[in-house]
Amino acid sequence: MTHSPTEPQLSAAQPPRRTRGLEASRARTAFWLLLPTLIVLALVAGYPLLRTIYLSFTDYNINTDAHPVWAGLSNYWYTTDEGIGLGVLQSPDWWRAVGNTLRFTVSSVVLETLLGLALALVINSKIRGKSMLRTAILVPWAIPTVVSAQMWNWMYNDSFGILSDWGQKLGILGQGQSFISNTDTALWALVAVDVWKTAPFMALLLLAGLQTIPSDMYEAADVDGASKVTQFWRLTLPLLTPALLVALIFRTLDALRVFDMPYVVKGNSPETMTMSIYARQQMFDNAQFGYGSAVSVLIFLIIMLFTVGYITSLRVRFD
Repeated sequence: MTHSPTEPQLSAAQPPRRTRGLEASRARTAFWLLLPTLIVLALVAGYPLLRTIYLSFTDYNINTDAHPVWAGLSNYWYTTDEGIGLGVLQSPDWWRAVGNTLRFTVSSVVLETLLGLALALVINSKIRGKSMLRTAILVPWAIPTVVSAQMWNWMYNDSFGILSDWGQKLGILGQGQSFISNTDTALWALVAVDVWKTAPFMALLLLAGLQTIPSDMYEAADVDGASKVTQFWRLTLPLLTPALLVALIFRTLDALRVFDMPYVVKGNSPETMTMSIYARQQMFDNAQFGYGSAVSVLIFLIIMLFTVGYITSLRVRFD
């Protein structure tokens, strides 16, 4: 029996109505299951963010003001009649903190990635004592940040610190100087501390990525006569790229908002002040909650830009 041209026919590519109803039911169930978590996130993260944005448009000194006073954009950009800029975006101290944070982020993340990749490749290879080595590299990461920062602070001490003593003997430092007290080396001394502590974290993330690569691919490469260097560039690195990008996202965001380690070692010193330390100085030391909130909003925007850039690169890479 033949169908008339006007008789509707069911397309093979069109999903049955029952399947679409089942998918919609699952979507509704997933939404209701996620709703409590979304509400908690809105209360825990959303309200403080909105409150900070509001305070950034106020002139609020917690020592003298009972309530915030609306000030518009003056915390971000305000010039007096004498031509003096008082906003965050006009502050040399703010831009110096941004520069310190960016230099710290780029240098520490690059070094941690390279060292972490080297450690991951060694642990993933066929060597004796891999389990002991894996445990040993976790020690720096397991130590609390405040403890490790104070430990390095002692080693950098200009009187009894072993690292500063070596620097003085090698002629890198002057007599009585330390890597922390020298303005030219202070920031890079903090980078060394961060690399020592966080490279094991990168190694663990990259090791997890290496262990997802099937071993038979390397066996096939050996049969084809590919060298270890060729296998790394043509096989390991391309397959490791997803894990590598995820590790870079985590470490970049952590480095951009770093606070505890630099603050324990150097406090509010201008040569090592990061954006988070600058925000804390304005909010608590100077009691300027409105101005400090504006700094916090700018930090949030900078981190958001980095996050969007990373996510965009991931979509371009894997779509």
